[in-house]
Amino acid sequence: MIRVFEPLLGKIEKKYLNKSLSNGFISSSSPSVEKFEKDWAQYCNRKYGISVSNGTVALQLALKILNLKDGDEVIMPSNTIISCGMAAVYNNLKIIPIDCNLENWCIDESKIEKKITKKTKAILFVNVFGHPCDIDKLKKISKKYNLFLIEDAAESHGSKYKNEICGSFGDISTFSFYANKLITTGEGGMIVTNNKKLFERAKYFRNLCFNNKARFKHNDLGFNFRFTGIQADIGLAQMTRIKDLINKKIDIANHYIKEFNDQKYFTYVKNKSWALNTYWMFGIVIQNKKITARRFIDLLKKENIEARPFFYGLHNQPVLKKLYKSKYHCPNTDFISKYGLYLPTGYNLNKKKIKVISKKVLKLFKNLLLN
Repeated sequence: MIRVFEPLLGKIEKKYLNKSLSNGFISSSSPSVEKFEKDWAQYCNRKYGISVSNGTVALQLALKILNLKDGDEVIMPSNTIISCGMAAVYNNLKIIPIDCNLENWCIDESKIEKKITKKTKAILFVNVFGHPCDIDKLKKISKKYNLFLIEDAAESHGSKYKNEICGSFGDISTFSFYANKLITTGEGGMIVTNNKKLFERAKYFRNLCFNNKARFKHNDLGFNFRFTGIQADIGLAQMTRIKDLINKKIDIANHYIKEFNDQKYFTYVKNKSWALNTYWMFGIVIQNKKITARRFIDLLKKENIEARPFFYGLHNQPVLKKLYKSKYHCPNTDFISKYGLYLPTGYNLNKKKIKVISKKVLKLFKNLLLN
C-alpha cells in the first residue's frame, strides 16, 4: 500500500532524542522546548512562540487569549477541519462559516463583509493544503472593522504570500506539528505572535494558570496544553532540514502536475503568482458528478493506493448544526467536499512511484467513464 503520507525520520532525529533521553529532560521543563519555540518564532518572523500539545488546542488557546465575550462571532472558512469550529465552541463563541473559492479552496474573501455584525470580533483563515489565502484582502477587512485576525498555518509550513512567510500574518498564527505535517513532532502545535500581552496570556493559560507569587494558588482556570522536551527535540531536528523537506514536497507536486497536465477528469490548484505553495497535500477535485471522491478512494485502495477525502464543511457538521439555528449556504464547499480528495505525498515517494500512481489514477477515470 502506498500510504497517503509518511514522515521523514532518521539519524538526526535519533541523535537529538538521545540527548534528551541521556540528560533526563523529557518534560515541558526541558531547555529544548524554549529553544524550539524561539527558533520556530524566528523562522516565522515573529517575536514570540508558545508551544502546545497539538494544533487543535493551539486554535483554542489563540481564541481564549483574545478575551472575547460569550456569543461573540468568529468568521472562518467552512472548508476546514472541525478543529477550527471546536476552538470557537469551547470558548463559547459563535461560528460564522464562509464558503471557499474554487481556485485554491481557501476562504472567499468577497463573501466576508456581508456576514459581519456588531458581534463579529475575529476572522480566522486557513491556508488550505499549503496555498496561502489572499491575505492583503483579509488584512484590509479586519482593519476596516477592527477585528482580530488569526492565521491557521497548520497546512502551510514554509509557504509564502508575496515573499513573506506564512505564520507571520495577523495578530496570532497557529501551527500543528502532527505526524502528517511538513515539520512533525508526532503531536504538537505552536502559537506565534508579536504581541507581548497575548504571549504572556498564552503562557499563563497553557500551564494551568500557575501563579508565580504563590505556586499552586490559582486565580483562573487554565489548561494543561504543555509540550514535551521529546517533542521539541524532534522538532529541532526536523528544522535542520526544513529546506530539503519543502523542496521535496514541491518536487512531488510538480511531478503530479506534469503527469496530469493534459487530462480533463479533475482540477487541481494552479498557484497564484504571489504564492509559494509548499503542498501539504496534493488535492484534486473530480469534475464528473457521477464519480464521488469516496467512490474513487475505494477504487484506489484496491490498487494499493491510499487517498483521503477533503474536509466535510463546517456548515454541514451534524454536531455544529445542533448548536446553531442559522443555516449557511456554502455550495463551493459542498462541491469539493463531495468530489475532492488528496493523493499520496509522503517523503518516501520518488518520480517512479508518482508515475505509477498517476497512471493508475488516469486509467481508473478512463475505465469509469467508458462503463
